[in-house]
Amino acid sequence: MMLKAKASDCCMYFCLCAQQIDEEVSKLLQLKAQLGGDEDKHTFVLKTAKGTRDYNPKQMAIREKVFDTIIRCFKRHGAETIDTPVFELKETLTGKYGEDSKLIYDLKDQGGELLSLRYDLTVPFARYLAMNKITNIKRYHIAKVYRRDNPAMTRGRYREFYQCDFDIAGQYDPMIPDAECLKIVHEILSELDLGDFRIKVNDRRILDGMFEVCGVPDDKFRTICSTVDKLDKMSWEDVKNEMVNEKGLASEVADQIGEYVSMQGGKDMAEKLLQDPKLSQSKQACAGLADMKLLFSYLELFNVTDKVVFDLSLARGLDYYTGVICEAVLTQTTSAPATQERNGPAGEEGVSVGSVAGGGRYDGLVGMFDLKGRKVPCIGVSIGIERVFSIMEQKAEAQAEKIRTTETQVLVASAQKNLLEERLKLTAELWDAGIKAEVLYKKNPKLLSQLQHCEETGIPLVAILGEQEIKDGVVKLRTVATREEVDVSRAELVEEVKKRCQQL
Repeated sequence: MMLKAKASDCCMYFCLCAQQIDEEVSKLLQLKAQLGGDEDKHTFVLKTAKGTRDYNPKQMAIREKVFDTIIRCFKRHGAETIDTPVFELKETLTGKYGEDSKLIYDLKDQGGELLSLRYDLTVPFARYLAMNKITNIKRYHIAKVYRRDNPAMTRGRYREFYQCDFDIAGQYDPMIPDAECLKIVHEILSELDLGDFRIKVNDRRILDGMFEVCGVPDDKFRTICSTVDKLDKMSWEDVKNEMVNEKGLASEVADQIGEYVSMQGGKDMAEKLLQDPKLSQSKQACAGLADMKLLFSYLELFNVTDKVVFDLSLARGLDYYTGVICEAVLTQTTSAPATQERNGPAGEEGVSVGSVAGGGRYDGLVGMFDLKGRKVPCIGVSIGIERVFSIMEQKAEAQAEKIRTTETQVLVASAQKNLLEERLKLTAELWDAGIKAEVLYKKNPKLLSQLQHCEETGIPLVAILGEQEIKDGVVKLRTVATREEVDVSRAELVEEVKKRCQQL
């Protein structure tokens, strides 16, 4: 009996010990969780997601200047603006982009709807027209889009980026809206001063007619079109290899395509191709070539034919294009900062950024969303804004250009101590009058520090207060660049600042 009792006591003792050990371990684990374990110290990487970037104030200043140039051009041509959600129903985007559909970002089902981030601004625009039964509009839209692409940051290719779209929807006489869209691209690229450029144009009907007379099976038109679209990045040999070995096209058919896609010209080439023994057999090719002639006649009136070339190799891979297509490319390399990758042969001091604008006619897209299939003809262009930013940033860096990141017109300063209240009062007067003004957040800043702040940030004017100026009811207005100072009455200060800012 005693042995049994001792055994029972020992068992209870060990149970109590085990319980206490578990409690202590639990406390230690909780404490470790609060403090953070060693294994978590080096797992967090502070970076932006792949294919995205931050913009510092200087980059944003360049960005706003570019946006302003583009928006002024869009408005000059009579456009109004809209906005659409950053994500759409997945079925809205599905089947609109051909082989590029694999680049669409799908979102997890969060509330009974399958959603995707918008791939471009064109398909949401077509959905917007159909949903609101709009048949005529000239609109621009500037917003972010998302593509699960392989990013090339030094070439301005990201997974999240802005598009600047201009579109004309409605039933109009042939090629007039198309010519205006090309004129807009010409105006924007000229005003941004990115260097020499070329605007390539073609027509999907000409391409499809070419495929038809060369012997491409109907079911391969779109996939072969996507391959031809790679000619700006790949050699003809590589493009032909993809057509034949990957997409099953006969070698002799590919060779016939090769003869056509090497052709470039203008209105005269359209006239020549209308007499081509093969292409003249295709009704849609002839319709496209006739419209191309008409397009060039309008472009001559707009004085842009020096930059526009009819290029049969231009394909643009998106499925929704039905007529005229275009793409703008720079015809010279741009100097690259030392920190950026070099693209091209060794020793080539340049960065290739690809196309900087593109677009085309998509007459059937709106009808895909209309229950009765009613079509709204559309033509549009998109500026490759991220690539433009890359070029502008490189130019600013190469020229060591000083970029203002604020628009402050005047700094309210004091030459003596204990004048904070007077500085704040004058600053409020300037703000209320619509003047962009600043004041340093110190009670008694040195005058030299205030003037240095203006030098560093590019503020052109300083309104200086002192005890004598306050008594006399004047402000000493200083021009930073020339260091010239004049006394201006307090009542006339606002008008004097506005006048001087217009002259600067």
